Amino acid sequence: MRKFGLIGHPLTHSFSKKYFTEKFEKEGIEDCEYELYDIPNAFELDEILNDDPEIEGINVTIPHKEDVIAWVDDLEEACEEIGAVNCIHIKDGIRTGYNTDYIGFKNSLSPWLGGKKVKALILGTGGASKAIKQALNDLGIEYLNVSRSEDEDQITYKDLAVDPEIMKTHHLIVNTTPLGTFPKVDGIPAIPLEQFSAEHFVYDLVYNPPVTTLMKACLDAGGKAKNGHEMLILQAEASWEIWNS
Repeated sequence: MRKFGLIGHPLTHSFSKKYFTEKFEKEGIEDCEYELYDIPNAFELDEILNDDPEIEGINVTIPHKEDVIAWVDDLEEACEEIGAVNCIHIKDGIRTGYNTDYIGFKNSLSPWLGGKKVKALILGTGGASKAIKQALNDLGIEYLNVSRSEDEDQITYKDLAVDPEIMKTHHLIVNTTPLGTFPKVDGIPAIPLEQFSAEHFVYDLVYNPPVTTLMKACLDAGGKAKNGHEMLILQAEASWEIWNS
């Protein structure tokens, strides 16, 4: 039996397990299984792989995408530049880290924008945001990082409130935080919703619920919004390609 799985914490729900289980059934793949490993610390990956050496591939989700780098043997070149891992291939005992979030987001965003030239605001500074930055860089899209704390590399949510010009000139909003995820569907990043316009695009990496509070605010203002479901499908298929390479 070929074994794959997902590490993260908490794993109250999982797109990956549902997706791969259905994929195996639909495509008649009978020798594969996909399990969930809810671990509070990334170093527990060692115990999982030592206990079950048949595992060939692991997906990585919040909050381990950065910390897990210390527990792989090698990094794919693009992944090394991104600084976050969400896919691990184990072959001959060697663990190689990849970032398929980057692939999924880039291939989902570009056709959605339809060639429109925009500047972006990236909400959040966690592991997912690192893949988003690399994708925007490669697409030639300028961006600002937005966080709760001020830093030389980022602005704060308060800056958006006191300077409306930022939202007026940055029409793509990418939410990389888990705010708004089921069951806490009322959660929303602290951006000034009244500044949304018909010119804005919200790409929310959250996929459950299908329309988040942040997305609805943009849609109500006449803008466009997209959740992270397509990105998840694309990154899952990229993982599958890596595990079978």
